[in-house]
Amino acid sequence: MKVEIADPRTDPEPEGWPVFRSRMRLHPVWDYRLLRLEAWTARNPPVLAVVRADDGRVIGGLSVMVCRSWNDQSYAPARYARRTRLRPRWAEVYLPLLSGYPACVLDGDAGVRREAIRCFERELVRFLGTGLLGVMYRAMTLELADAMSGPARMRRQIDPTAVLAGVESEQDWRAAVAPRVRQMLDEFAADPGVRSTAGAARDDLDASELAALLNAHRARQDERAWAGGQRSRIGGLHMDTRSPVSAAYLDELVHRKDIVTRTYTTPGGRLLGFNTMIDHPRSAAVHHWAAVPRAEGGRPDLYVDAYAHCVRQMLERRSGELTAGRAMLGEKAALGFGTRDLFTVAAPRPVLGR
Repeated sequence: MKVEIADPRTDPEPEGWPVFRSRMRLHPVWDYRLLRLEAWTARNPPVLAVVRADDGRVIGGLSVMVCRSWNDQSYAPARYARRTRLRPRWAEVYLPLLSGYPACVLDGDAGVRREAIRCFERELVRFLGTGLLGVMYRAMTLELADAMSGPARMRRQIDPTAVLAGVESEQDWRAAVAPRVRQMLDEFAADPGVRSTAGAARDDLDASELAALLNAHRARQDERAWAGGQRSRIGGLHMDTRSPVSAAYLDELVHRKDIVTRTYTTPGGRLLGFNTMIDHPRSAAVHHWAAVPRAEGGRPDLYVDAYAHCVRQMLERRSGELTAGRAMLGEKAALGFGTRDLFTVAAPRPVLGR
């Protein structure tokens, strides 16, 4: 078994990666073109680690953020290079644009998974140099966390991801949601002040407008969390390694056939909110959501209608489940969602590869 690490900004797509991605039915965030767009605009750019069997077949992949900074609006995107091998940094195996799913996919049993993780760690040390402080495996499933755990490695259960499964019809779903949710849906259906348009591979959207709305929405969420004293169990907002979502990334995303984008506008055409949904045969996902706040003329509770449409899409396509990320779990419980456990494992430099 061996591991190769590719920098999407400068390296070609690893041989065999598209075949593996198709065979494992990975979500769009694993597409190398999207990884490249993400990497060029990220403060902490991702690399792709590809795990190969002895015969050269791809049997796994890890999306790895190379981190030098937490979320700081003054920190501009910057290149890292192997010639700065002494610069302190850490790595996060994490999907910041799809945080409810692991940034690690391995095709094999428990022994294969453990060997692949140790091979990955040894190659990452070689790739990044002696400045590497350690690896944080965020938002992992139990079986992956088991492969990443070991002596002197810290493991803890973190905020779960929201999951809706076992729903047979829209009627069943409506019966399971909170009464106030049904009331919101009825009120929205009778509201002439909002127009909703949806479709896959949309070419009628201004990605710059979408990015501005999304990043402003995320900033408000962070401010509310700070004001409320909330802290995430994966480290808290003061250790947020995410980057703003770029217009280039969103433009590529909404043009994809497996992305359904729903927009909400006034009769005059002002954008009030939008949602992207990953249309996946096994695990559909409520992806990005953003809306104009009420204080700026927005329509409250638009997200409830967006979720209802995502549920309908899941049922129509017979997806096995619909996931919805790790935030606002109380609101998602009112929408009928349960949760799936996730774990974080921290491996400091001295134990990497062991």
